[in-house]
Amino acid sequence: MSGVLVGTLAPLGRRQVPSGIDKQRTDSAVDILRAGLVGDEQGNKKNHGGPEKAIHHYPFDHYAAWRVDAPALAWRLTAVGAFGENISTTGMSETNVCIGDVYRLGTALVQVSQGRQPCWRLNERFGDPEMARRVQESGRTGWYYRVLEEGRVIVGDTISLVDRPIESWTLERVIHVLYRDTLNAADLGQLAALPHLAEGWRALARRRLERRTVEDWSARLRTPAETSLNRE
Repeated sequence: MSGVLVGTLAPLGRRQVPSGIDKQRTDSAVDILRAGLVGDEQGNKKNHGGPEKAIHHYPFDHYAAWRVDAPALAWRLTAVGAFGENISTTGMSETNVCIGDVYRLGTALVQVSQGRQPCWRLNERFGDPEMARRVQESGRTGWYYRVLEEGRVIVGDTISLVDRPIESWTLERVIHVLYRDTLNAADLGQLAALPHLAEGWRALARRRLERRTVEDWSARLRTPAETSLNRE
């Protein structure tokens, strides 16, 4: 494991929005509770954190690809934590991690619940108004865990696969349906009934099936005007 990170609230970007995205690596042991890592904070608890998004994992392997795709952003990619992740590793990615995977993380037991839906805070973090959209379109989103058993983690601990109940639904496949093949009725039907997928994403799949349309992503991806920040 290349990094365990927590973040306290701090002003973000030129709008000074309270955010916990600036995660800092810690070499101390961190307790993992149902709500996430002790000491980790979120500025907007409506859309960040909670039992289904208790821990955010972002592969350090992606950093090299980002340096190639967006060399102007290399200044932000010098150390783990650029994407607001709690856990950083090598060797794991959306291509080989599945919804429902259960991992032993230090002494805790965690389960993959959903991918990340990038939001405009990434734009502020990187100083790039298109960064959230870049992350979504790249498929390099990272993912979230729910906590099945509380425990403790420290840099150097291993993360090991304990169970893989749904090997056919990698995160890569889920992301493809959510952001690319957006109205594939057969796959949406499977997502809507997929065990272990966070209820929010199952509900999203059901809405697309019912309405035959894709939800508007603009409020999530575009940095809001200063006058609307109090509503975010």
